Amino acid sequence: MSTSVRELFDLTGRFALVTGGSRGLGLQIAEALGEAGAKVMLTARKAAELEEATAHLAARGIDARWIAADASDAAQVQRVVDETMQRLGRIDILVNNAGATWGAPMEEHPLEAWDKVMNLNVRSVFLFSQAVGRASMLPNRYGRIVNVASIAGLRGSAGMKVIAYGTSKGAVVNFTRTLAGEWGPMGITVNALAPGFFPTKMTRGVLAAAGADALAQATPLGRLGDDDDLKGAALLFASAAGKHITGQILAVDGGVSAVQHGG
Repeated sequence: MSTSVRELFDLTGRFALVTGGSRGLGLQIAEALGEAGAKVMLTARKAAELEEATAHLAARGIDARWIAADASDAAQVQRVVDETMQRLGRIDILVNNAGATWGAPMEEHPLEAWDKVMNLNVRSVFLFSQAVGRASMLPNRYGRIVNVASIAGLRGSAGMKVIAYGTSKGAVVNFTRTLAGEWGPMGITVNALAPGFFPTKMTRGVLAAAGADALAQATPLGRLGDDDDLKGAALLFASAAGKHITGQILAVDGGVSAVQHGG
């Protein structure tokens, strides 16, 4: 007996933890999961932004709460997972979205900035996946891990001067594939979204330097990502609709990664 499409995408009764969930792409994904029926826990560093995000979700009828923490710190990650388990009972869906970028030429790139980007973009993905796996997904033999990579992790970026960011997102891409192979037998899927250019606080500098209009014109669809463009893909990976998909990287970039310019 086949399942209806509505049931496949329904997250009623599921519990999701979203890192970097207070704004931008993380909040967009939290909206999608919550509107599909999941109860959502947001975590990020700034309590004020988390309060605002939770209120925004609640206004949309979503059951949401928050915990402030530094996603690159192992002790704080464990605290978030422990508190989430106490308050929700289990974690079915983990969205590893917390991230940072830094713009500087390779020859001038500060080491401390390299470490900051790598610790938040890569270390946090490892820490949260390990902690959530141990606490909930492995014992329950069920889980959906959705990592937020970037098209910068799929190829080099000419003129962007984001060596640490590109390197970190390349690591997230192969982390996703490797963990999918390791945890697949335990009923856990691991996939990644690779967004293109979305206007967010983190991309403000790049968009200003390169020009939002110019970037849009270089995109086959002729536009940048908007407040809805990650929702469908995230819901696919997080729901029963994607139960036979693992180890995959889905570019949500208007076609940028599919074409070669100047060739």
